[in-house]
Order: sequence, then structure tokens, then C-alpha cells
Amino acid sequence: MGVDNTYQSLERELANDDPWRLDDNPFERKRHTQLLRLSLSDGAVSNGLEVGCAAGAFTEKLAPHCKRLTVIDVMPRAIGRAVQRTKRWSHISWAASDILQFSTAELFDLIVVAEVLYYLEDMTQMRIAVDNMVKMLAPGGHLIFGSARDATCKRWGHVAGAETVIAMLTEALIEVERAQCQGQSADEDCLLVRFHNPEHSSVRLNGRA
Repeated sequence: MGVDNTYQSLERELANDDPWRLDDNPFERKRHTQLLRLSLSDGAVSNGLEVGCAAGAFTEKLAPHCKRLTVIDVMPRAIGRAVQRTKRWSHISWAASDILQFSTAELFDLIVVAEVLYYLEDMTQMRIAVDNMVKMLAPGGHLIFGSARDATCKRWGHVAGAETVIAMLTEALIEVERAQCQGQSADEDCLLVRFHNPEHSSVRLNGRA
């Protein structure tokens, strides 16, 4: 799926009141419950980053548990809807950017990226995204990754999904916990993984010390 086609598809979906049925679908509610549980395994978050906010359904759940929260999304329209949904909080920062280009000197003790990376064009972009997130994850921090499985993503026309990205992340981070969410349809099958960035480690991407 090309970049232009992806943006057009996302714009069409964002025109709906509940894009991707993140509020009314039991599977999505269960997925968000698991995402939040994994995100808060160490308690409250000092400085969090959410990659891809959609219309703010998960942002609304995560924000009360963060002292500071940065949210990025490639679609300004998504950010606009998420801002309206979470306007009662003042500790959220927003950026219209994709994870390939987003850069900050800050380090985050929690990064959450779910159902996002399969929109990237190819394996090279996935690798760049993974490298970028790992660089922004504080020593001792956690990254929560979630995605539909490889087979499902390829059926949707994407290059890869959960298993491929998990393998990339495992090169740099330590997998702590894995959860599986399944719904009623074949498309409702995802993996959620909590990764830990060791405080003192010689592990680096691609195995380089």
C-alpha cells in the first residue's frame, strides 16, 4: 500500500464517529485493557510517549497515569480529535509527525506503539522506526508494542506485522511479557509485548556492542 493510498484510507476512516470501532468493539476494549495493564506494570509513568493516537481512545485511558505524555500521529485530523477527547488534561504534548521523522532530546520511561508500524512502506522503514524508538527509550524504561500478526497484516496488504517487529525489537530490548488478544473474526488477533531497556547492557541493535 503506497503512502498516498494509506493517508487517503486513514482520512476516510477518521471521518467516522468511531474509527476502527475502538470504543464499541469488545475486542478493542479488551486490547486496550491489556495495553494499559502492560503500560502500568511499574506504576505511574513519569514521561510517556504514545506513537499513533487514532482518535484518542487509548490516550484517554493512559493520560491519567502519566505525569507527562507526548503523543504523535501522522494525521493532523487524528490529533485534532484526540485533543478534543483529552482536553481536560494539560500535561499532554502533541506533534503531527510519524515515527520515522520524530526526534527529541527527551528520553521516555514508557513508549507505547500499537497497530501503527504495519502502515510503513517496507522493512527498511520498520527498522528505522524501531531504531528511533529504542534511542528515545530511557535506560530502565519499557516499550509496549502491539500489532496484528504477520499473516493478518499481509492479508490486509501490508508488508509485515507483529512477529517481524517483535524480532527487531528483541535485538535491542528484553522481552518481559507477552499477551495475545483474540476476537470473533479472523482479523481480531494481535500480539502485545512488554519490552525492558536494561540499565546496564552491551546489547545494541544488530548485535553491535
